Amino acid sequence: MSITPPENILSALRHIVGSQHVLDADQVFERATHFWDANGLIAKALVRPASTDETAKVLQACHAAGQTVVTHGGVTGLVDGNRSTENDIIISLERQRAIESIDPTGRTITVQAGAILQQVQEAAESEGLQLGLDLGARGTCTVGGNVATNAGGLSVLRYGMAREQVLGLEVVLANGTIVSSMNSMMKNNAGYDLKHLFIGSEGTLGIVTRVVLRLRASSPHIQTAILAFNNFDNVTTALAHLDSALNGTLNAFEVMWPSFYRLNTEPNRSDTVNPPLPRNYPLYAIVERRSADTSCTEDVFEQTLANLMEENFVVDAVIAKSTHEAAAIWRIREHIDIALEPDTVFTYDISLPIASMEGYVATLATELEKLWPEVTVHVYGHLADGNLHILIAPPPTDSLPQAAEQLLSPHIYDQNMELAQKLHECCNRLVYGPLQLIGGSISAEHGIGLYKKDYLPLSRNDSEISLMKTLKRTLDPDAILNRGKIFDI
Repeated sequence: MSITPPENILSALRHIVGSQHVLDADQVFERATHFWDANGLIAKALVRPASTDETAKVLQACHAAGQTVVTHGGVTGLVDGNRSTENDIIISLERQRAIESIDPTGRTITVQAGAILQQVQEAAESEGLQLGLDLGARGTCTVGGNVATNAGGLSVLRYGMAREQVLGLEVVLANGTIVSSMNSMMKNNAGYDLKHLFIGSEGTLGIVTRVVLRLRASSPHIQTAILAFNNFDNVTTALAHLDSALNGTLNAFEVMWPSFYRLNTEPNRSDTVNPPLPRNYPLYAIVERRSADTSCTEDVFEQTLANLMEENFVVDAVIAKSTHEAAAIWRIREHIDIALEPDTVFTYDISLPIASMEGYVATLATELEKLWPEVTVHVYGHLADGNLHILIAPPPTDSLPQAAEQLLSPHIYDQNMELAQKLHECCNRLVYGPLQLIGGSISAEHGIGLYKKDYLPLSRNDSEISLMKTLKRTLDPDAILNRGKIFDI
């Protein structure tokens, strides 16, 4: 393979994909950095290959030139895994959106990695089947991004993470080698299952370009309810009862601490939901059941909830009687825009044992209030699979309180950090610090990216990180793929 001089890389890429599909730095800057960040996107260029073969040729050229690349799908990630610099070339899969085939008999769907998740879901539904992956960002996120981050979402309780939906994939390595492992079988133990190298690797080991996804039997009959509780023990008891009584059809069990519920049911705003339940309960949960059989299902669901109320595990409940009511209930959980309105908000995605959640959340709130009595903390998440989302908004401030300065060890953080960075670091210490001792993880479903890499040792031991680095050096020895994400080489 000929060596491409770095100064000629853009010319080489234009030759591969066509001039109209290589955007220069000025054209790239016309795009938003992120769906939450309207600032102009920064990169040397953005390239839009139309196929696996074109992606391979693009990576061959970049590898020969020592050119670093960052992969873009739907750009909905929350850990800065898509962040690029003026020296990086972005490879966007926006031209690789095809749904190639559906096999109703084998219950699989084959798609290009740039396919939008919602469109894949709709294609499966057209054949009377469904995809077991569902996220709030379904209308924007891509399958490739879901695979690269091992996305979780709303149906993990029943169907598992993105990893459990993937039967096969095609990936392009850093040097342009195409590894096609488009398996469509449930069982294939012929040597290493290579797809698992790339699922959750955040684009650091290769670029996923095609995927074979497992489909499930359609469960069109949906029942939704919102429940209120007096204490956390009753939440976990209700979860256990529902999971048992509904016989594998419990699809979601989403918990909300009261501040988050009150925020999204505020009566004086036009963008909130009328509260289906009073706003003064200690805890809330949204329950969703999905089944294929409509006979007697409503009776089972309603009777289970009635039993929980009779035994005082649930103190109040509303069952949605229409799709409109169900959508309103889910909007309380999925609408986080209001929580992001303050100038400074830090978002967290963690996992921990369910038994540790109540104490963890209470301790975190107490420690944050010691630093900032006016702090706002919102907690919600996928309780059934141990995943909580936390939003922290410190009050407007011109300086750190003394206790916060003490929390930040001078040996770990840069004294020249801006105030916002120091605020973020304080919250990071309080959120992530306790997780190691209770067997939790700093990332449940969003990955590590740039935001969390300093805290990776809290969730992975030295030998695990060493093996990760060995894989990176083996598959991408020049570290051109998403350089600096997850860890440094």
